[in-house]
Amino acid sequence: MPWQPIDEDDEFPTLGYDVADWMMEFLLMPDRDEDSEEHIPFVPTQEQIEFLARLYELDPDTGRRVKQRAVLSRPRGWGKSPFLAAICCAEAMGPVLCDGWDSDGQPVGVPWSTRRTPIVQVTATTDDQTANTWDPLLEMLRGSPAESEYGLDPMDSFVALRRGRIEKRTSSATSVKGAKAVMAVMDQTETWLPSNGGPKLAKTLRSNADKLGGLTIETPNAYTIGERSVAETTARFYELIQAGKVKPEAARGLYYDHREAPLDTDISDRESLLNGLRIAYGDSAADPRGCAIHEPECEPGWVDLERIADSFWHPDNDPAGMCSDFLNQITSASDAWLTMPELRAIEDHTKQISSTEPITLGFDGSEGRKIGIADATVLIGYSVTQRHLFKVGIWSQPDGPAGEGWQPPRLEVEQTVRDAFERFNVVGFYADPSAGWAQDVKGWEARYSRRLRAKISASEPIRYPQRNVAKTCENFAQLLSAIHQERITYDGDPMITAHLLNARKSPRQSGYVLVKPADDQDYSKIDAAWGAMFAYTAGLDAVGKGAAKQTSRRAPRRLY
Repeated sequence: MPWQPIDEDDEFPTLGYDVADWMMEFLLMPDRDEDSEEHIPFVPTQEQIEFLARLYELDPDTGRRVKQRAVLSRPRGWGKSPFLAAICCAEAMGPVLCDGWDSDGQPVGVPWSTRRTPIVQVTATTDDQTANTWDPLLEMLRGSPAESEYGLDPMDSFVALRRGRIEKRTSSATSVKGAKAVMAVMDQTETWLPSNGGPKLAKTLRSNADKLGGLTIETPNAYTIGERSVAETTARFYELIQAGKVKPEAARGLYYDHREAPLDTDISDRESLLNGLRIAYGDSAADPRGCAIHEPECEPGWVDLERIADSFWHPDNDPAGMCSDFLNQITSASDAWLTMPELRAIEDHTKQISSTEPITLGFDGSEGRKIGIADATVLIGYSVTQRHLFKVGIWSQPDGPAGEGWQPPRLEVEQTVRDAFERFNVVGFYADPSAGWAQDVKGWEARYSRRLRAKISASEPIRYPQRNVAKTCENFAQLLSAIHQERITYDGDPMITAHLLNARKSPRQSGYVLVKPADDQDYSKIDAAWGAMFAYTAGLDAVGKGAAKQTSRRAPRRLY
């Protein structure tokens, strides 16, 4: 028979409660006294049981698991590692798959071993990171009811099952490819960066799990915006889901559970700070009032909030780092040009650019590179009347073998510029002529200069004077001011967003210019930030020339 809700509050079928019962029956609490002979069972908190219920949601018609990817983001000390260790054990031995419905219309859970040999992996980029989950996993199993019931052998490097194994991996994406893991924990994905191969490893683990109908779970701490970590890209994917830009089939497969202290938490006010910590830590907060996320409140947990609050005021601690670690708030690098909240405030997906309204263009070109990753080539547009930045074209070197010997597709770039002038009413175009594009810029000046109201100079209307550092500093300051005061919007394009967040301030005598992060010159591109500055500066100059009044002129059309 099909699934039947237990009551009106039963929203969907799930094996999460069965999994929680299995954990309490077969696993031991980690971090217990080694000299004590008392075996204390592992008991998930109410908050953790709620996570399991969502994680093991089933399709009410087919009984198949809905979630393919999950993210559990909580502050340090919340208990992510022991909890994920328990999930690893359940995936290896517990009732995590649906084998039909019982007489009451409830799902019947069976282990992976009834379908295939289960391999469960604890993965990270370093051995120290895998130890976060691996060490409590061994403590949960050694001497536990699971050890005798399932005949397992919990060794230091892997856990041997009658059929299958639990293992830890810190290897490359190549070595885990095809490992057929039904489940993988990806620990501390805020540190999985392009520079250490983190994104490639994450992609491989997800691909392996997808082939089997399995699962990957990320357990990041708060990431730093602009580092392009796996945690950041997953967060961006979730934002696209929230914005309705991802197909429902793909959106349904991600369970994203991130909780942080309210943004108005004042770390200089102790009461405000403690309230923020209570919310961030939830059931794990050792507050005499109980938890702050359930009604009625749960019993106090194990995290000493008073001591954490004291550490916020220690002169050796960086406030931004403390907010990231203990309030679980997403932060930006100290020298970042923009933050994600600032960009969210000006993001607008609804604006459409007509063929009659005046626009300006900003171009930043690149050359290929034999060693390392080449910069991107970008063409950014700016609507003078709507005050809106948008992507016209971005060309980036592909990852992996496809990117070897990559060169910007000059013919495609040239065609995109030509199409922009034919489609839109372009009244200004500023371009960086460096990186081998000087001749192209000269060609554009010869072809389009008569149409332009905004010009760098009469003799070189498009060529941007990179050597004029003072003017460049002023232009970046003007763009930043417009963003901060929300006088402009942008289309929210993921590539533009990444480039803007990657940009770091490099001081000059007249202000600052934008550069890449010092520790990631290859992967953290910022070319769209420069292209946006060129387009916006051209837009301001066009307004000064009266171009904002040009709303009746139609853009020229191609003749056939």
